Amino acid sequence: MLKRGRGIELKTRGELEAMRAAGLVVAKALAAVSAAAKAGVSTLELDELAEQTIRDAGAVPSFKGYHGFPGSICSSVNEQVVHGIPNRAQVLAEGDLLSVDCGAILAGWHGDSAVTLAIGAITQAEQELSDATRASMWAGIEQVRADNRLSDISFAIESSVIASEEKDGRTYGIVDGYGGHGIGSQMHMEPFLPNMGKPGKGPRLRVGMALAVEPMLTLGTDRTEELSDGWTVITTDGTRAAHWEHTVAVTEDGPWVLTAPEN
Repeated sequence: MLKRGRGIELKTRGELEAMRAAGLVVAKALAAVSAAAKAGVSTLELDELAEQTIRDAGAVPSFKGYHGFPGSICSSVNEQVVHGIPNRAQVLAEGDLLSVDCGAILAGWHGDSAVTLAIGAITQAEQELSDATRASMWAGIEQVRADNRLSDISFAIESSVIASEEKDGRTYGIVDGYGGHGIGSQMHMEPFLPNMGKPGKGPRLRVGMALAVEPMLTLGTDRTEELSDGWTVITTDGTRAAHWEHTVAVTEDGPWVLTAPEN
């Protein structure tokens, strides 16, 4: 029986190990997609590859059919921030920036992770955008520790972004209204995890909690709009975006990144 802490699902060690198994499936699917993502390949081909990899592992794609979403991955290109729908007509080109979000369910437990990929040569600004997003994710992950507060993660993400801005000599938009979430027996659970905020706020983290930590940054605005397809979220100013995500558990020994590759 699952216990709950202030409405947040608490997992046993065995249940976290089951989530790790699901996380490894996600990692394998993202590795396959990352290797195949080249100019001339459609996002639908990448989606089909991810789905086959997930099903071959005995798992089920989390995203496919979720509130009607048609794909096994979200494939968001350039100014698309999140929830891009894979399709045959969207063929990757040299210089594209592609974010791939992927989830899998194995034995009833969820894993969720995202990467941003350069298709061929991208600009220095775009590479630094992706690097800053990834660095902020890892800064947030470092705070996924028992007795911390939820907003300690948010503050660490925001602080890392500010440090990257100073290093790179530009301003990054932290996408407004989107963030991480609890995860476990469902893909999206309490609590919502903002990507910015003051420390020391929100629920106290407890061993057995699991969170998806997922910053989204842009080269311009923090504002977005949803396209008429009802899913794809784009930057309002057309600037490019990056998205990185891992599923992370709170353990007695610190953060456990459940969607990290095995090696």
